[in-house]
Amino acid sequence: MKYFLLTLLFVVFWCLLSVGLSLTALFFRPLEKARTVAVKVEHGESFASVVHKLKEKGAIPEERFFSMWARLWKLDKKIHWGFYHFDLPLAPAEALNQMIPGKGPFHRVTIPEGLTVREIAELLDKARIAPEAALLAAAAAPELLARLGLADKGIEGYLFPDTYYFPASATEGEVLATMVEQFHAVFDPMMRQPAGEQRLTAHEVVTLASLIEEETGDQKERPLISAVFHNRLKIHLPLQSDPTVLYGHEPPAKAPTHKDLKNRSPYNTYRIKGLPPGPISNPGLSSLKAALAPADVPYLYFVSKNDGSHEFSVELADHNRAVKLYQGGGQRPAKPARR
Repeated sequence: MKYFLLTLLFVVFWCLLSVGLSLTALFFRPLEKARTVAVKVEHGESFASVVHKLKEKGAIPEERFFSMWARLWKLDKKIHWGFYHFDLPLAPAEALNQMIPGKGPFHRVTIPEGLTVREIAELLDKARIAPEAALLAAAAAPELLARLGLADKGIEGYLFPDTYYFPASATEGEVLATMVEQFHAVFDPMMRQPAGEQRLTAHEVVTLASLIEEETGDQKERPLISAVFHNRLKIHLPLQSDPTVLYGHEPPAKAPTHKDLKNRSPYNTYRIKGLPPGPISNPGLSSLKAALAPADVPYLYFVSKNDGSHEFSVELADHNRAVKLYQGGGQRPAKPARR
């Protein structure tokens, strides 16, 4: 009886091993028929739906084992959106790899904080993801802006700075939509949280965040810069932010001239009261947080100390002394200073 049970166990083990090896071989063995098939994976599409598409197109022989294998190695959540061409015969494992960043033919690019749409388009062009002109045209296309819910706002400010993996087949619209979707994934939960006395609209928050982004690269100072702008908005004092004057300046300039300060542009916060009509760059997370949560301080002025930091003041007289100290007294105050 004991010998019989041992024999039975050996036979069962051998059968299971054979089945496992056969399935593994099936997963890694290319399909026989030589052809090319195309499969489009949509943003947010479920893994089950992707697997079904692959089976329908003949890129994989069956769904169950393919799904089990992907889930076993935790690859099911790494599938990236995109339009894929599979040259068959192709092993199912290779089909899976082609849809995973780091394994398949993806373009990796990091978008720094504070770039404008034009600068982002230039960066993506250099990364060979899409031509600059085509990206700028897509960014201004009414149909894309309407689809992204930005028809009355524009796309400036909504391209979230992050590291992205774009499939080689990504269109300009898909590239821009991905960055806007990432913006909403990060920003929308922040807007749903209590924000104290915050009464700005979402678009105004993004606009203010872009000013904060351009005024300082020091994350610790951003809540203080935000406080200055919030305090000025409350008492209807012009923001007098140099970066707003320089927005769209051709050629790009580092500091505004007296002529620039007289420009009647709606972005010239030396002439207008309140925020400009829209963002002047694409702010990062810390600037968005600062715009929503300014420091609890009474400052109305700040001036650069020429070392990356700023001197903050409540009174105009104190600010003027700081300007004289740090800017030599002979230059126009580099930061908000006028009543």
